[in-house]
Amino acid sequence: MYKRVLLKFSGEVLAGKRGDFFDFDVVERVAKEVVMLHKKGIQVVIVTGGGNIWRYRDNTGKGIPRVESDFLGMISTVMNSVVLQSALERLGVEARVLSALPVAEVAEPYVRRKGLKHLGEGHVLLCPGGTGRPFFTTDTAAAIRALELQCDVLLKATKVDGVYDSDPMKNKKAKKFQTISFDEVLERNLGVMDATSTALCREGKLPVVVFDWNKKGNLWAAVQGKKVGTLVHV
Repeated sequence: MYKRVLLKFSGEVLAGKRGDFFDFDVVERVAKEVVMLHKKGIQVVIVTGGGNIWRYRDNTGKGIPRVESDFLGMISTVMNSVVLQSALERLGVEARVLSALPVAEVAEPYVRRKGLKHLGEGHVLLCPGGTGRPFFTTDTAAAIRALELQCDVLLKATKVDGVYDSDPMKNKKAKKFQTISFDEVLERNLGVMDATSTALCREGKLPVVVFDWNKKGNLWAAVQGKKVGTLVHV
């Protein structure tokens, strides 16, 4: 069983099927699943995307330069983390937001030692703000935080049940991998994570589990090291 995990959500997960910024039923479910892990003694770090609110590639025709657009995306991840923090604390679990993007009124600045201290004190840790710099994805931020905070695994919660050799939504004959190496992911240019985050995980020997968040029980199974989704490894 993994003892310290980084859980990476896309922003779209929090939007649910309604298309709003937040589906609070989904937010509540995310919080309850994290609380379940916490009660079992698992230390949890959370990184969310910001695509439910703002993402550069969805707004390229709006006249906003790439750098400013990326910062809007980082701000969106702070909003997502504060919403999740509130949901976790309503359920009785203390959570701390440590942001790479300075937002002093709602989050502490991200400092590695401070993050490790919070985890040691039994707090759930939320790390928004991406890397704090433009041109990097939240997948890259998740890989960096997982390595810095000495997590055992990066759990990537998605809408599909693993990694395929082609888009399973477009190709009914797409092949799912039970396990796959980082080298093969890079060689095949598979859309698991961007190349930077994939290379970081490979170099840090950090396993990644890609799994379907919508299927209940998958998160707990992934934390236990059971066969769920796709394991990406060195």
